Amino acid sequence: MSGPILLPGATGLNGSGQQTTLGVMGGGQLGRMFVQAAQAMGYFTVVLDPDVISPAGLVSHYHIKSDYLDEQGLTQLLQRCAAVTTEFENVPSGALVTLGAARPTAPSADAVAIAQDRIKEKAHLARSGVPVAPYAVIETAAQLVAVADDLLPGILKTARLGYDGKGQVHVRSHADLAAAWDALKNVPCVLEHMLPLAAECSVIVARGWDGACVNFAPQLNLHREGILAVTEAYEGNMPTALAEKAVAAASTIAEELNYVGVLCVEFFVLAEGSLERARLGALVVNEMAPRPHNSGHYTLDACDVSQFDLQVRTLAGLPLTQPRQHSAAVMLNLLGDLWLDGATPRWDKVLALPGVHLHLYGKLKASKGRKMGHLTITAATPEQARATALAAAQVLGIAPF
Repeated sequence: MSGPILLPGATGLNGSGQQTTLGVMGGGQLGRMFVQAAQAMGYFTVVLDPDVISPAGLVSHYHIKSDYLDEQGLTQLLQRCAAVTTEFENVPSGALVTLGAARPTAPSADAVAIAQDRIKEKAHLARSGVPVAPYAVIETAAQLVAVADDLLPGILKTARLGYDGKGQVHVRSHADLAAAWDALKNVPCVLEHMLPLAAECSVIVARGWDGACVNFAPQLNLHREGILAVTEAYEGNMPTALAEKAVAAASTIAEELNYVGVLCVEFFVLAEGSLERARLGALVVNEMAPRPHNSGHYTLDACDVSQFDLQVRTLAGLPLTQPRQHSAAVMLNLLGDLWLDGATPRWDKVLALPGVHLHLYGKLKASKGRKMGHLTITAATPEQARATALAAAQVLGIAPF
């Protein structure tokens, strides 16, 4: 279904004179920031999420508290909204099929289904002609035995439901591999060859119903224990030719998917001098996320249009403009670890630093590794942004980078 232009403040679907309402499946922090961007533009919003205290549900005009496949909940969502998006990739694709049959839904069920399954994702990336790490699919004992020696050492990843380092095991030998597959309950997996990495980066693109595509510049990412810790976004954070290659690959992936919405593609930058670098062209795709992404949160404070603004525009069929970044930026993730000793982090000291922007997600319970918020530090130069970010990290007890 094509997406009509849904103007903020326009008459509702039933001609009742209500504000145009945009729906989102999922109530986490990404949904919360989508809701806030939509409301800033004059839209009403409705969130479907089973959690009665979900971050997005707490700030939305309407919150439908139901399971994602509940027929009554989906019916209520369709009655409320003119178009639907999603804030996380594990929304059941069947629910998006139902919604997409009645309302413009972006991203589509087909695109989300591919991103939900690493096996389908790898096949799509291969069809798109973008480089990926050498890999093998493991769904049967025969496939496990047949794994080639040159794929080891590697990382065994569950085909579904893995994120923030979950469902991933490093293996160095065939014995390790067999034990890891057993530990993962023999679910379908992908074994990826472990490559020599110099860095990790990501590119966020937004593609409209008409095929128009815009992008943010690539951002450098640092992960700790599989969870994004730091994002650095500024001109010159990586060589121009490599940045252009990453943008081109992300745009191609979106086009080949016939994608509508905001899409993040994560890349591995291979180490200098490695054979893999020469063979794969220095850059390989790690994975994609059919939604706004943690590494793009800096756009709220450092760009004239944020990734959530673009999510609203793509869903509503509004024109897309190429984002402009006006400040160098460093983003620090704020994990639940900061609250585990019972103390409140010293936001007063952090906010005394120049260019610091605090975003807390309204989550009522902190736990180790849980994303509770983020800091964006903006400055006129990368050096100033980095220095202030390091000072903020020291105040909070976050390891330096």
